[in-house]
Amino acid sequence: MEPIYFSLGTLLIALLGLAGWWWRRQQRAHHARTHLQETLASCRHLLALATHLQQHRGMSSAWLSGDASFEPRLLDKRRQIDAVFPLLMTSARIESVQAYPCLTANDLSLFRFRWQNLLEGLPRMAPETSISQHSFMVAQVLEWLSALGEARIEPLAGQHLSLGMIRNYAHRLPALTECLGQARAIGSSVAARQGCTPVARVRLMFLISRAEALLEQAAAADNHGEYTLQTRLTVQEMARTVRTSMLLSHGVVVSPEQYFSIASQAIDAVYAWIGGCADDISQRTAAADLAAGMTGLAVGRGG
Repeated sequence: MEPIYFSLGTLLIALLGLAGWWWRRQQRAHHARTHLQETLASCRHLLALATHLQQHRGMSSAWLSGDASFEPRLLDKRRQIDAVFPLLMTSARIESVQAYPCLTANDLSLFRFRWQNLLEGLPRMAPETSISQHSFMVAQVLEWLSALGEARIEPLAGQHLSLGMIRNYAHRLPALTECLGQARAIGSSVAARQGCTPVARVRLMFLISRAEALLEQAAAADNHGEYTLQTRLTVQEMARTVRTSMLLSHGVVVSPEQYFSIASQAIDAVYAWIGGCADDISQRTAAADLAAGMTGLAVGRGG
């Protein structure tokens, strides 16, 4: 009889564990639905900061490589970055009440301190150093964004929200913007110098190939119609410009301003796609909640 008792006990423990897992999952999903708009607002602020940092990096590369026309735009971009920090501080305070926060006020304060140090040293930096330091900061922002997506939005994945769309929103597409952003920064420096070093050549080839692969992965996970089509067209144009106007034997035949504009159009298309994902997440969740409410009301009346 002992083996039977042991088996029943093991089964009971497994069932209790499964029930506990299901309850925790339901609680996470309920919290995610209740606080979805707060989470999406935090994600929007992080995406805005990433966008501005990426643009500042590209402008800095051209400026440090000898194109003085980018200097006024750099100053304006810094003002835009400064305007995002108070919004993110509010998001950090909201997130800090969680048991395992994805972003805290201390995290953001340290980030802002590092940003000020970068700005102070920027005039004395080589373009490559500027790109590296900017990229480190963008990576931190995208890490916070990915953590929010995983912890606060992925619990909603199910019948009305695809996991592919959520991961596109918080991970794949932001990674694509950063891949293209680094290519914009390196290419802007190459165009300003009118010469491509072997290191820049290898890096540009890798980044463009990586961007094309990320784009196809995102499209396979959740094809977003016109957003996907527009992104594909602009990324193809950016890739063509790099391969035919920077990397061939006849040298660099594109100006910094032209290249920056072409690259920015590709990155802007990705951000538009990200915005489309955010709209879908919000609308589909609201529709599912409304349907659930109507069902509950009908059941209540029937009773």
